[in-house]
Amino acid sequence: MKSSVDTLLNRMEFPVLLAGLLIAAALWGFVELMEVARAAAPHAFDTEILLAFRHAGQPDDPLGPLWLQGAVRDITALGSSAVLVLITTATIIYMLLIRRPATALFMFVAVAGGQVLSSLLKLEVDRPRPDLVSHLVDETSLSFPSGHAMLSAVTYLTLGTLAARFLPDSRTKIFVLCLAVLVTVLVGTSRVYLGVHWPSDVLAGWCAGFAWAMLCWLVARLLQRRKVVADSE
Repeated sequence: MKSSVDTLLNRMEFPVLLAGLLIAAALWGFVELMEVARAAAPHAFDTEILLAFRHAGQPDDPLGPLWLQGAVRDITALGSSAVLVLITTATIIYMLLIRRPATALFMFVAVAGGQVLSSLLKLEVDRPRPDLVSHLVDETSLSFPSGHAMLSAVTYLTLGTLAARFLPDSRTKIFVLCLAVLVTVLVGTSRVYLGVHWPSDVLAGWCAGFAWAMLCWLVARLLQRRKVVADSE
C-alpha cells in the first residue's frame, strides 16, 4: 500500500499537488464562512471590520476624504460584470485571432462557469446585504458570497496564469501574477469599504473564486497533457 502511494506521489507533479491542496484549503475556508453567513446574528469580526471603515459612532460617515470614496468606487468597478465581460471578451477575441482556440475556450468556461456558480451560491445562502452602515453604492442582489470578489479572483487570476505562459522570464511572470492578486484584493476590500458586503462575504468570494480558477487550471492542464486539447499555432 505504501509503495503504491509513493509511486502515485512520484508521478504527480508538484504544481498539481500544490494546486490540489490549495483548492481543498479554499473549499474548507468557504464552508466555514458559509456557517458564519447562515448565523442568525452577524459575527463579531464582521461587525468590527465593517465599522472600522467608519468614524467612531458614525456608521454613515466613511473614513477618508471625498476623493477616496470616488477612488474606491472606481476600484470596485474593476470587479463589475460589465468590466469583467469586456475584459473576457477582448481576451477571447485576441486568443482566436492568434489561433489559440483552446485557450479562448478555457477563458470562456472559467469566467462563465464562475458567474453561474456565484449566482447559485447566492441563492443557496440567501444572505441580505449588511444594514449596519450606509451603502455608498446601490446594490440589490444577495450578499453571500461577494460576486465582485469571486469573479475578480476568477477573471484576473485566470488572466494572470494565461499571461504568464507567454512571458519570457520568471520576474515578469511573478509581477503579472502579483498584479492579478493585488487587483483581486483591492476589489474585495472596496466592497467592505462601500458598506455593501460583510467581510465574510468577501473572504468567501475569494475562497470560491480561487478554488474555481485553480480547478479550471488543473482541468486544462490535464487535457493538454493528454492531447485532448491542443492550441493551434
